[in-house]
Amino acid sequence: MTFAVHGLPVARGIAIGRAVLVVSSRIDVAHYFIKPEEIETEIDRVRTARNAVADELAKLQANVAQMGPNDAPHELAALLEVHQMLLQDEALSGGVKHWISERLYNAEWALTTQLEIIARQFDEMEDPYLRERKADLEQVVERLLHRMKGTAAVLAPSPPRRKRAASADDDNDDPTAGDGIDVPLVLIAHDLSPADMLQFKKSVFAGFVTDVGGRTSHTAIVARSMDIPAVVGARTASQLVRQDDWVIIDGDAGVVIVDPSPIILAEYGFKQRQGDLERGRLARLRHKPAITLDGQRVELLANIEMPEDTVGAVKAGAVGVGLFRSEFLFMGRDTGTRQTRLPDEEEQYQAYKRAVEGMQGMPVTIRTIDVGADKPLDSISANKQEHLNPALGLRAIRWSLADPAMFLTQLRAILRAAAHGEIHLLIPMLAHASEIRQTLSLIDFARAELDNRGAVYGHVKLGAMIEIPAAALTLRIFLKHFDFLSIGTNDLIQYTLAIDRADESVAHLYDPAHPAVLRLVADTIAECRRQGKGVAVCGEMAGDVAFTRLLLGLGLRSFSMHPSRILAVKQEVLRADTGKLEAWAKGVLESDDPAAAMAG
Repeated sequence: MTFAVHGLPVARGIAIGRAVLVVSSRIDVAHYFIKPEEIETEIDRVRTARNAVADELAKLQANVAQMGPNDAPHELAALLEVHQMLLQDEALSGGVKHWISERLYNAEWALTTQLEIIARQFDEMEDPYLRERKADLEQVVERLLHRMKGTAAVLAPSPPRRKRAASADDDNDDPTAGDGIDVPLVLIAHDLSPADMLQFKKSVFAGFVTDVGGRTSHTAIVARSMDIPAVVGARTASQLVRQDDWVIIDGDAGVVIVDPSPIILAEYGFKQRQGDLERGRLARLRHKPAITLDGQRVELLANIEMPEDTVGAVKAGAVGVGLFRSEFLFMGRDTGTRQTRLPDEEEQYQAYKRAVEGMQGMPVTIRTIDVGADKPLDSISANKQEHLNPALGLRAIRWSLADPAMFLTQLRAILRAAAHGEIHLLIPMLAHASEIRQTLSLIDFARAELDNRGAVYGHVKLGAMIEIPAAALTLRIFLKHFDFLSIGTNDLIQYTLAIDRADESVAHLYDPAHPAVLRLVADTIAECRRQGKGVAVCGEMAGDVAFTRLLLGLGLRSFSMHPSRILAVKQEVLRADTGKLEAWAKGVLESDDPAAAMAG
C-alpha cells in the first residue's frame, strides 16, 4: 500500500530506490560496506561470536542445574534455553549471512538489520507470550555485538551489489524480478552520526531519510555535501519503512513515498530526468567567472569536510575553500584511549597539505576543530550530552582552549601546511575578548614551538567566525585583531532565535529571513567593508539561491558553500545588478516581513 511520510527538505532532487535501514542499538554499532573478498571473514566473525555466546549460555545452564530450587527458579533455566534456541535459529543466522553476502554489510550492521526484521514479526504476533520473546532476541543480539566489539575489520567502503530501479512498466510486487541489473539504494535511519555520514559519503546511496534533525543540523549539511536528495525530521520513517521497501525521496518537497504505484513512479521518474537536465545546463557555467551584470566580481568558495573533497570543489569551479571543517579528521575514531583517537600533528599536517595541494594554488580556509552540539567527537561525548544543552556548552573554541595541548597540535599542523600554499586560519564561536587574547597567544606559542624545532612553516591570515549575537554586536573588538570575518549563519540563526537547529519539533521556527538575523548579517558586512576587512558568509544561507540577491545587495562579495550549490548560486550572480539590488535590499531590511519582501 502506498503511503507518504513528511519531513523537512534539506538536499534537493529526486531519489528512487530500495530502502536500507540503519537500526539503532543499545551499544555503538559501526555501519560500513565490506569488500566482496571480506564476506567470509565477516560471516566467520558472526560464527565465532555465536559459538562464544553459546558456550557462555551453556556454562550458565550448567551452573543453574547445580543450584537448588531456592537459589535458581525453574524460569531461569527455561529462559536460558530460549536464548540458546534463538541464538541457533536459522532465521537469525541465515538473515545475517544474507545481508553480509548480498548487501556487503559489515557483521554488526547485518545483525542489527536482521534483528529489526525479526522483531517486527514478533510485534505482529497475537500471542502475548510470543510477543514478549522479542526482548529475549534483543538480549541475544546484544550479547553477540558485545562479543564482536573490538574485532571489527578495517573500514573498507565498497559498493554493494544492487539491482536496477523500478519503472512504471514493472510489476510493483517485484520490480527487480529476473533482471539482476543495478538498483539504487536509499538510506533510512532514526539519526546518523557525523562519522556514519562520512562513511556513507564514500558509498552508493542515492538519497537518505532520518527521523530527526533540522535543515541545518550537521546531518543535513553533510547530506548536501553528498549531493543527494535528503529529508530529515521525518519522525517515524525508520519505523514505518521496512528493509528493501521501494521508496521515493522528494528532496524538494520534503516527502518520502513508500511502496509507490507505477503511475507515481512514472511521475517521479520524469521529475528526476528534469533535474538531471537542469544540472546539465548549470554545468556549462563551470568555467565562467562569477561577475555581476554591473561588473562586480564575486568570490564563490567551497565548504569541505575532508581533503579529498577538494576534487569536487575544483570541478564545481570554486575559487578556493572558504571553510574546511577540520573536526571531521577527528571523528569516527572510537578505539583505544582518547590520545590514540585524536590525530597527531603529522597526520593533521599531511591532511591539510593534501587540501592545499588539491586546490591547485587557490586559498584554503581551515576552521579549527568545532565539536559539540550535533557534532560530538565520539559516542561517549554523545551519551554525556544527552540530557544537557550541548549547543551552549563546551564546544568549538571553548573546547580547544580547555585542552591547550590538543589545540597547539592542530595549530602547529596548520602553520606547517601553510608553507605549501595560501592558508587562512578561522576560529569558531568566539564571543569574549579574553577568548580572543587566549587564542592569539596560543597561535604565537605554536609559532615559537616550531621555531625552536627549526620547522618550516608559513604565514596565515587570521579570521574569526561570527556566529554568536554577542560577537556580531562587538565587531569593533574582533576587527582589531583579525584580518577577516566569516559569518556562520547556521549557528547565528540558532543563537539569535533560541532554536536548536537539530530539533525537528522547533524546525518551523528556524528562520534565516527573521529581521533580527538579517540585521546582524547586514551590520557585519557593512562594518567589514567600512574598515576594509574581508567578510564572507559560510553558513547554509550562502548556498541558498533565495538569499543570493539579498546578500549581494547588502554588499557581500564572498560566498562559501557546498560545491554542489556553486553553479546555482553563480547563475544568480551572473543575472544580478548590484547597483539596483542595494536599494531593494535596504527595503527588505526595513520590512516587518522580509521573506515576503524578498518574494515580492
